[in-house]
Amino acid sequence: MQAKKRYFILLSAGSCLALLFYFGGLQFRASRSHSRREEHSGRNGLHHPSPDHFWPRFPDALRPFIPWDHLENEDPSVHISPRQKRDANSSVYKGKKCRMESCFDFTLCKKNGFKVYVYPQQKGEKIAESYQNILAAIEGSRFYTSDPSQACLFVLSLDTLDRDQLSPQYVHNLRSKVQSLHLWNNGRNHLIFNLYSGTWPDYTEDVGFDIGQAMLAKASISTENFRPNFDVSIPLFSKDHPRTGGERGFLKFNTIPPLRKYMLVFKGKRYLTGIGSDTRNALYHVHNGEDVLLLTTCKHGKDWQKHKDSRCDRDNTEYEKSYNCIHEQPPSKSCSTISFWPSNLYDYREMLHNATFCLVPRGRRLGSFRFLEALQAACVPVMLSNGWELPFSEVINWNQAAVIGDERLLLQIPSTIRSIHQDKILALRQQTQFLWEAYFSSVEKIVLTTLEIIQDRIFKHISRNSLIWNKHPGGLFVLPQYSSYLGDFPYYYANLGLKPPSKFTAVIHAVTPLVSQSQPVLKLLVAAAKSQYCAQIIVLWNCDKPLPAKHRWPATAVPVIVIEGESKVMSSRFLPYDIIVTDAVLSLDEDTVLSTTEVDFAFTVWQSFPERIVGYPARSHFWDNSKERWGYTSKWTNDYSMVLTGAAIYHKYYHYLYTHYLPASLKNMVDQLANCEDILMNFLVSAVTKLPPIKVTQKKQYKETMMGQTSRASRWADPDHFAQRQSCMNTFASWFGYMPLIHSQMRLDPVLFKDQVSILRKKYRDIERL
Repeated sequence: MQAKKRYFILLSAGSCLALLFYFGGLQFRASRSHSRREEHSGRNGLHHPSPDHFWPRFPDALRPFIPWDHLENEDPSVHISPRQKRDANSSVYKGKKCRMESCFDFTLCKKNGFKVYVYPQQKGEKIAESYQNILAAIEGSRFYTSDPSQACLFVLSLDTLDRDQLSPQYVHNLRSKVQSLHLWNNGRNHLIFNLYSGTWPDYTEDVGFDIGQAMLAKASISTENFRPNFDVSIPLFSKDHPRTGGERGFLKFNTIPPLRKYMLVFKGKRYLTGIGSDTRNALYHVHNGEDVLLLTTCKHGKDWQKHKDSRCDRDNTEYEKSYNCIHEQPPSKSCSTISFWPSNLYDYREMLHNATFCLVPRGRRLGSFRFLEALQAACVPVMLSNGWELPFSEVINWNQAAVIGDERLLLQIPSTIRSIHQDKILALRQQTQFLWEAYFSSVEKIVLTTLEIIQDRIFKHISRNSLIWNKHPGGLFVLPQYSSYLGDFPYYYANLGLKPPSKFTAVIHAVTPLVSQSQPVLKLLVAAAKSQYCAQIIVLWNCDKPLPAKHRWPATAVPVIVIEGESKVMSSRFLPYDIIVTDAVLSLDEDTVLSTTEVDFAFTVWQSFPERIVGYPARSHFWDNSKERWGYTSKWTNDYSMVLTGAAIYHKYYHYLYTHYLPASLKNMVDQLANCEDILMNFLVSAVTKLPPIKVTQKKQYKETMMGQTSRASRWADPDHFAQRQSCMNTFASWFGYMPLIHSQMRLDPVLFKDQVSILRKKYRDIERL
């Protein structure tokens, strides 16, 4: 038996060797004859072989890269699956492989930076109000350019928001209109906004025209169709969403414990058939009528009665009574018998205010209006929309503000949210308020967030990190062009374990000629220079007269630098001068009267509040009901909302923000009036911090010194000066979209200030003598 096996093995091995020699010999003879032909050709000067000529040639060498949009021109012999063919020909999937590196021209952004061009509106084209708000937000931003040759990104004036063919807002023949645009270039460097796509019954994500290589800023986009680092997922918002400003969140106080009356609520439509019906039809399994209230109605659509099930009548009745019963005084018999539905005392808004968690199930599309409603109400969203790419997910960490559920595990939702610790619930609720106010409270913020995300992709070396996007004040107010180091901003000292700056730069705004050595500006300069915290003094010379000679300025222990203001306008005092070497800036008017002790105390207070304005002269705003406008007052009252920059300390980053964030229209207004620059700075800082400034020790002797009527400083004595400031208040509030100023009654005094104790026990003893 063993002999037979050995014989068989030897026979097999011999056959293999014979075949090997046979085929190897053929190849060897062929190569020899080929080399003879090459050699003969070489002798006749016909061919000179390259150094790599004798490397073997493989029949299936790697093919060169073929762009995705050239698939239809490939060799028909190459195999392409039916799905690939469908994807290549579908307007949804045709650019599915697009990324910034392959479908975006970065060279357009290198010369002029990130500029956005909006196509001129064409005559006769209808544009919905929501899309008009989007275009207005772009045109009012610092990114806008009216010159297409300077643009890095292009936005259509054709309304692409609603691509549901059954909608009255649907724009017909959009395919041909887009293709006729001379700058379209197959969509390259274009951004398309879309809220609704597809239609009944399948509600696909097809926008109805070939987007080519354009980016999508789309609501209700699925993770399957979302192109990472190319598209931007935006929230679904209603036509009533404010264009600018927007309401603040509803979380007024951080109640401890953070639990509300209801654990989980929802009120909305229940789809009987079709896409999106499975989850909402199953909500009744979770409802318990006590702390989990899920109200649904079948009564929507034209033919809902044809499809209604056995629960519809009861659901509709309770849904309607839960809203109507609160308006009946006294309640009718039918309302008073609903003891098992506590929601009969609350409408939807009241349910939001009294719930800890809000269910956000998918509708016909993946997105839902309930998402933004829950965020604003500080009701932690519980997401039930499998496959939804959450809004701005590229930069926002939604695990810090929402509970991401699974539609297939609906019955586990109550036990899951009950297991969340109260500390975590409080953190979730606080984060909902931050995200709402930072990115979602207005159309303008949604649009600007979209543009900032795209800008970060283009300029990756200075892009914002996750901490900036997910921590106050947010990505819209932290401009990475200022610095790539978080320690250069006043908001992250605690996160980085850093101490606030220990020195400041005094910037004195001078507008009158230097004619006497007893002028207040020289006394002020000496007092500031004597401060133990002063690093340097900069005199900003905004006077029409030439610069005084160097010997006219007093000798000090710190450097004194005199510079001429750019164009000698008011806004030049807030330019981000490179010669300011410290993060802290002590801003001073030339007629300010301050002692060294007062300067020292104000700076030590600022070190505890480096993100705010800290200073002495306070002002306030109020709403004038008779004139229906904002008013400005300098009266001594118990509260204030502004600290004037004539004697205030703040972080120098606000110089950069003032210069590069605020629109030219507001700064031009300030320069033309030679007024209101201090009000505008207070508007800006309060809008960023959502906090009031801080006033330090009351000093009734402080006042704006009345100069001669021939001086530019006589603006304080000008009767029009006060009226101008009233007008500025309303113009600024209109641009911000709301009133960012916040009233405060807090005043910080030195320890033992005015106390009847020995003066030797007081650190800032000189303040009481002033």
